[in-house]
Amino acid sequence: MNQTVVTWFILLGFQNIPNYKGFLFLAFLLLYVVTISGNLLIIFLVAASQSLSSPMYFFLSHLSSCDLLLSSVIVPLMMNIILNVKGSISFFGCITQFYLFGALATTECLLLAVMSYDRYVAICNPLRYSSIMDLPRCTLLVFWSWFLAFTVMLTTAIQMGRLDFCGPNVIDHFFCDLAPLLQLSCSDTTFMQIHNLITGLPATSIPLMYITGTYISIFITIVRIPTKIGRQKAFYTCSSHLTVVSIYYGTLVVVYLLLSKEHELNINKVLSLLYTVVTPLVNPIIYSFRNKEIKIAFSKIVLMKKKMG
Repeated sequence: MNQTVVTWFILLGFQNIPNYKGFLFLAFLLLYVVTISGNLLIIFLVAASQSLSSPMYFFLSHLSSCDLLLSSVIVPLMMNIILNVKGSISFFGCITQFYLFGALATTECLLLAVMSYDRYVAICNPLRYSSIMDLPRCTLLVFWSWFLAFTVMLTTAIQMGRLDFCGPNVIDHFFCDLAPLLQLSCSDTTFMQIHNLITGLPATSIPLMYITGTYISIFITIVRIPTKIGRQKAFYTCSSHLTVVSIYYGTLVVVYLLLSKEHELNINKVLSLLYTVVTPLVNPIIYSFRNKEIKIAFSKIVLMKKKMG
């Protein structure tokens, strides 16, 4: 039986900088608006443009949907915390945020792995690309990415909800993350930690290992291309994805593997901003500025609206 006493949690956020709360609030508001606008633009362009009907852009639209939702789960509450110096969230709300954040972060890992598979087939097996990456297969890959992430994370969230919280209710973070919640629980969290290693660690590490393996094969194939122009073109097609993977996984590895100690919590918060705020912001920017087809599709939509206007 769940004997939870704590019904509300206090999130401290960035308590050390109250004098800059107005500036920080406006800065994060601007970043959030740009993030939502950028990802919605990618989703709209892929849906509306015939030239963006390839599997790569189909996966990109789902990555943008994931980034949009991930940012919305974290940033609005964080802005409220900044404005009021600290913020409160109900026990159910905290567990829900923990679940949605974990599920969306895992979905992003799986989608990045799917996108690496797409680039692998395009570069290493180009003659069979159309037959391998047909619509049914792409749809299945996307479906299983979302389904597996939300299903795996649901078991973790249920286990978290069953823990007893009967002491302090202050979370020194700007969202309900795993480590600070486990620190506040007055239950034995050994099973929860083991459960997280069994379910959570493979959900992020296996996609990373797969991405690494596919890119090793991609780079070997690129090196064997006889012409310099051919090598540059092949590398260009996967450079945006590789940049996004490096940013996202780089921060995840540092935060969850290298910075788990309490005295490094402030650094942990700053780095957490990278994958909760910065990554959803830069993903559409990276793909937009480094992709001619997206630029052309955007220009066509603008010209069409001008003619209709």
